[in-house]
Amino acid sequence: MKTFVLSLGLLLAGICAHAQGFLKRSGTQIVNGNGAPVILRGIGLGGWMLQEGYMLKIYREGQQYRIRERIEALVGPARTAEFYDRWLANHTTAEDILVLKKWGFNSVRLPMHFNLYTLPAEKEPVKGQDTWLHKGFAMTDSLLAWCKANQMYLILDLHAAPGGQGNDLNISDRDPSKPSLWESPENQRKTVALWRKLAERYKNEPWIGAYDIINEPNWGFTDPAGDRNGTKEKHNAPLRQLMMEITAAIREADSKHIVIIEGNGWGNNYNGVFPPWDSNMVLSYHKYWNFNDPSSIKHMLEAREKYNIPVWVGETGENSNVWFTEAIRLLENHGIGWAWWPLKKIGINNPLEIVAPEGYAKILRYWADSAAPRPDAEEAWTALKNLAEATNIRRNVPHRDVVDAMLRQPADPSAKPFKHIRPAPSMEIAADLYDLGANGFAYYDTDTANYRVSDPKRTGGNRGGASRNDGVDIARDSAGAYITQVESGEWTQYTMPFPANKPVRLWLTARGGEKGGKVSLWVDGKPLLASVSVPAGANWTDVLLGTIKLPGGAHSLRVHADEGGFEWRWLKWKQPAVK
Repeated sequence: MKTFVLSLGLLLAGICAHAQGFLKRSGTQIVNGNGAPVILRGIGLGGWMLQEGYMLKIYREGQQYRIRERIEALVGPARTAEFYDRWLANHTTAEDILVLKKWGFNSVRLPMHFNLYTLPAEKEPVKGQDTWLHKGFAMTDSLLAWCKANQMYLILDLHAAPGGQGNDLNISDRDPSKPSLWESPENQRKTVALWRKLAERYKNEPWIGAYDIINEPNWGFTDPAGDRNGTKEKHNAPLRQLMMEITAAIREADSKHIVIIEGNGWGNNYNGVFPPWDSNMVLSYHKYWNFNDPSSIKHMLEAREKYNIPVWVGETGENSNVWFTEAIRLLENHGIGWAWWPLKKIGINNPLEIVAPEGYAKILRYWADSAAPRPDAEEAWTALKNLAEATNIRRNVPHRDVVDAMLRQPADPSAKPFKHIRPAPSMEIAADLYDLGANGFAYYDTDTANYRVSDPKRTGGNRGGASRNDGVDIARDSAGAYITQVESGEWTQYTMPFPANKPVRLWLTARGGEKGGKVSLWVDGKPLLASVSVPAGANWTDVLLGTIKLPGGAHSLRVHADEGGFEWRWLKWKQPAVK
């Protein structure tokens, strides 16, 4: 019976896929086979096929080939190969795609490393010929099967092209001692051949959403020394020429799929790239660390209207929840889909967090400073093996606040309980369990997001770097999470049920630092208990807020900083004993 049900489910999924048809361009919109507009809400699988150093807390020479060299120096070539096999097997699985679907995403962007599909040009046994590798195609086939089963579109993105497509070395795993994509006709030929091969393989797959043919070119063609990343390039002739050649190779095999192009300067400089040369094409822009106002996407909207072509923001993210909500609301209000970056890494500002295992910090210290103690081979292998296993979704920490900020809050900023709290006669509510919701609804913080591209002075978010990705500054020590760097006027809200008309006494476990501060309690959006002082000092102390009595049912408590400067860890509650 299980076999029959599974087979029926796969059959129905296939029927639905073909009924919905291929995505395609229709004027300025992406539509499905029925002609219905589709707003792509996606996630990029950064770090899977291609590691970028910052995702692993490696900030010097973070190209994957350099990371691999360092691992090999610690544990040898055989264990290094095993590490990467474990990494690829664990990082992205069928369960990841199932969870993405349940959360509400409808697409996945796959950042591909060419070296999983074909040999580097300098390693080919016969110059000008291509050796095709099973690994990359098999991984892509598996991912496509998982996407099909969940009716999600898969967008293929060549993230690391042969030779590397820019001077931002990490994003394409580029070795600057070798010819880049732009300096080698053979690397360009191999790039075209790879796309022809992919198009031949996937030409009849409707759940392949599009081909994103070169990720974030960043190269100064006219002024290589003064404009290394191509942000000021006026012509971009080599970029246009190569993308046209890739498109022609794809169309030799596949006339059905969308071709996505990206401008120079990390996907935003389209000087000389226009006009579009294919009738089923989409423009991709990337958006990071700037304001979320109409002027920040003006160039996208102008290009869309001028060339009657859809726009997609193929990469964005790496900021606070406030920025995420703002950006998605802005883009969707203008009919623009998006793919967030990334699904997971070490860090809190993504839907899934990879938790670094014990021993990994020692490896990082050694790699950052050769004078630091060198891990021996066995302890290094244990830490690296555990790191590969830690990438698996079953060991990741899910960040509900990030997902909520992306998929609910753009339309509904209201506060929702982060965790169902069952009142007990005596209890402690952790500071970081404040409600889910937008700034001003579930919490209020004065320094909420990183806007450094638009204004170098305006950077912010969770400066404590722990627990959640809102504006609230949360740090962590051995005793748990606590809210730090509290400024005057800031607050966090906790929605919970109360016993009917029974007195409840409340304390705050806090410390005042150098100057101390003042805190009050608000209930249902209004001040209820008068401001009390948090004494200066380095020790945690229980500060009595007062006693309240409320009608039965759910109420919101706000811990309100009347004067900032303190930190706090617990909101404590106790019902006095009945005599």
